[in-house]
Amino acid sequence: MKRTIKYYRIIGLKYDLPAGLSVFFVALPLCLGIALASGAPLYSGLLSGIIGGLVVSLISGSQLAVSGPAAGLTTLVAASIVSLGDYRLFLLTVIVAGLFQLFLGLLKLGVIANYFPSAVIKGMLAAIGIILISKQIPIALGYDQPDFWTSGFLKLFSGSIRDFNLHISRGAILISVVSLLILILFQLPFSRKIKFLPVPLLVVIAGIVIDFLFSSVASHFSLKHTQLVNIPSNLFSSISFPDLSKFFSNPEIWKDGIVIGLLATLETLLCIEAVDKLDKRNRITPVNRELIAQGIGNMTCGLMGAIPITAVVVRGSANVDAGAKTKLSAFSHGLFLLLAILLVPFLLNKIPYAALSAILIITGYNLAKPKLFKNMWSLGWKQFLPFMLTIIVILLTDLLIGVSIGLLLSIYFIVRNNFKAEYKITKRVLNGIDTEYIKLNNDVTFLNKVSLKKILDEVPAYSVLTIDGSECNFIDYDILEIISEYENKARERHIDLHLLGIERVNVSAIH
Repeated sequence: MKRTIKYYRIIGLKYDLPAGLSVFFVALPLCLGIALASGAPLYSGLLSGIIGGLVVSLISGSQLAVSGPAAGLTTLVAASIVSLGDYRLFLLTVIVAGLFQLFLGLLKLGVIANYFPSAVIKGMLAAIGIILISKQIPIALGYDQPDFWTSGFLKLFSGSIRDFNLHISRGAILISVVSLLILILFQLPFSRKIKFLPVPLLVVIAGIVIDFLFSSVASHFSLKHTQLVNIPSNLFSSISFPDLSKFFSNPEIWKDGIVIGLLATLETLLCIEAVDKLDKRNRITPVNRELIAQGIGNMTCGLMGAIPITAVVVRGSANVDAGAKTKLSAFSHGLFLLLAILLVPFLLNKIPYAALSAILIITGYNLAKPKLFKNMWSLGWKQFLPFMLTIIVILLTDLLIGVSIGLLLSIYFIVRNNFKAEYKITKRVLNGIDTEYIKLNNDVTFLNKVSLKKILDEVPAYSVLTIDGSECNFIDYDILEIISEYENKARERHIDLHLLGIERVNVSAIH
């Protein structure tokens, strides 16, 4: 026992604490940026990161996954905050999302992600990426008006470029451009040899340095205080807590909560699968326990004024790359976030929004790369159409409707495929007799009625017919009824009917 404790202490000090520090540097700008994209208070993203580290990691069975606010939830979170009109009401939806995940885990429904077609999930993430990019464009320009897409952007086309120019900031644009260049350069293959800091942290440092230079040398380029992160110095006295008295008063709280919970579940399960593949020790995360951990984490987020969390691929892969061995790395990253808020909030307040927007633009691009569209096209219409339809409907309506329509189209293709299953008459010699032979598929349902009736009508009179169902897993009642009815017709046409794997007793019982 003492040796085991000593072993884990050595592992923790040598590998997990340094890995936790690396993940902290990746998570810090992402926590701020995702809160910004969600239209939530910036501190809520940091609180989510802390809860993901300190709470979820202790309950989760994953040794390498790291939880925190996720880019994939920003669209839903932003829409819910706007529609409910009160951040305290929105926090109730986060509690509902956590309850939903907790029940999924307790009922052992962690396999739910397997029932969503890959094309629909990819379409959903691509649509989120497109929305994420569009929402960050005004921030990257330093545009300080809330109506950018409705009137501000349209002024470019109405001749009032001078008016539009008044609301943008050249300093913010320069910071955005430099940040994007850093992010793009460090995605190129050669950069793997020269990485000495997490790229998001490098972008944040570059943004702070550039704004400092503007303030010192070119004041007309310096950013306004509204274009910088603003974390209250006494954070815990500024936190908004949920209005629990209205928990059952608004059905929209429950609807939004279940949708957020479902999307958070899908993102978590997909991330867990990806991180498990990166684990050199081939450890497999128990998915139902992970959903219980995420559910408790999200309920804690709702109660503490934070935005919802999921397991996140970016943090998980950064954790693996940093050499983490156990969940202590995820826990320590949450501890570092907490210490940053308590000890150095004044440093966080020097971060330009423009630098965070550049990080989120690249995050959105990675979700909706042109390569993804090309790959989906190469898979054929049955994959590409649900993928594109999911994207278009989400952009025109909302995420729930988009995923539902994409799912229905995928189901339509499955049904259509089954419906089009063809049956053919072949010539065979069975027991020395020439026979007309029809072989049934593995699963024969009512969708195959039309094609089976048609082929049976083509069997010539005075022949021997064998219908082979010996390899069927399932034969629907409707199909048995058709075969039963055909026995009478076969006698009238002098067809000698033989059934393989279809018990006559069952067929006769249908009448």
